[in-house]
Amino acid sequence: MNESEFLELTDRLFSRIDEALELAGLDVDSVLNGNVLEIEFDDGGKIVVNRHSANQEVWIAAKSGGYHFALQADGRWIAARDGAEFFSTLSQAVRAASGEDFELSA
Repeated sequence: MNESEFLELTDRLFSRIDEALELAGLDVDSVLNGNVLEIEFDDGGKIVVNRHSANQEVWIAAKSGGYHFALQADGRWIAARDGAEFFSTLSQAVRAASGEDFELSA
């Protein structure tokens, strides 16, 4: 995939995350600034989702740790380190930060 395809794909991913947070009714502020989507919670906690174009990866930085995901042939974003799936990892991080039920599925 070339860089513009990666950027288009991750733009849709960021939009999907933002819409899911809004639909869930969570009291969070999400701000997209270039390659970075910041999700800030009432208590000041933050989750950062960003895209790394050079590696064609999507990264999550949360209180629980940092995660790097690459797109697989089957369309899933998977972490090379432990095989974790992006949507599951992000959902878990949002639940932990908000104390609310949240599920973002692939």
